[in-house]
Amino acid sequence: MDATLIGAIIHAILVASTPLVFAGLGALIQERAGVLNLGIEGLMIVGALAGFVVALSGQPLALSVVAAAGAGAALALIFAILVLRLEANPVATGLALTLFGLGVAALFGAQYVGASAPPVKAWSIPVLSDIPVLGRALFAHDPLVYGSVLLAIMLWWFLNKTRGGLILRAVGEDHDAAHAMGFSVIGVRFLAICLGGAMAGVGGAYLTLVQTPMFVEGMTAGRGWIALALVVFAAWRPLRVLLGAYLFGSVTILQLHSQALGISIAAQWLSMLPYLATVVALVVISARGVQGTSAPASLGKTFRVSR
Repeated sequence: MDATLIGAIIHAILVASTPLVFAGLGALIQERAGVLNLGIEGLMIVGALAGFVVALSGQPLALSVVAAAGAGAALALIFAILVLRLEANPVATGLALTLFGLGVAALFGAQYVGASAPPVKAWSIPVLSDIPVLGRALFAHDPLVYGSVLLAIMLWWFLNKTRGGLILRAVGEDHDAAHAMGFSVIGVRFLAICLGGAMAGVGGAYLTLVQTPMFVEGMTAGRGWIALALVVFAAWRPLRVLLGAYLFGSVTILQLHSQALGISIAAQWLSMLPYLATVVALVVISARGVQGTSAPASLGKTFRVSR
């Protein structure tokens, strides 16, 4: 296989995986706080539109990303109010959030269909980007690719090395015990939902700002659901979400390059591989009872303050 083609495939895998990294980490931080949010798809598409609109107005990438994060956080806040304050069913509310986000993006984004976002300049890391084959593939990307890797590392550090991360995990594992210790369960979950929504919004914006870059109705194409599967696949661990996203991205790119690689497998089978891998991994984990791979104990449970 040509070395240039290998480098191009690796580069494309990282680009295709970046939206899943942001969305997966956003879902993870919510679930580690004990909140099950099935509205990641809706958060992503709203963030995609918000970031795209700001970019079209001539604003820099940083402001476009902030706008996308704000849109995702704002929509997630609605979910938080409904679930945490009004005690609505989180599953039904999450599904409604997805439908609402897709509908809002289709309504307000119709006027932007066909427009193209300004190109995002790649940041080439000196010396490392000059390495043959892997240099341009790994060290010549846009800032959000580097940011997604850094975010995964920072989230791992936060959850495992800080007091705030300990509180977040305590709320997700046993919200009654956390409340008895004096922690604000509702407050922690509000913050987790909004922060997770912001991450999902940035993941959606990556599609319209870098990967495509244009806006099309329904362009998230199920990536929000893949992000939710990634969290389970990764056993609620940030660095595993990063690796899982690259696995899904690899399969996506493999579909596009299968003919060039001489692979005769039907594209439909390739599309099934990441989902089959997830199911197999979950079956193996369940069968062997691997320690540390179970969901947070309070995930999806409604918290009511005892009188």
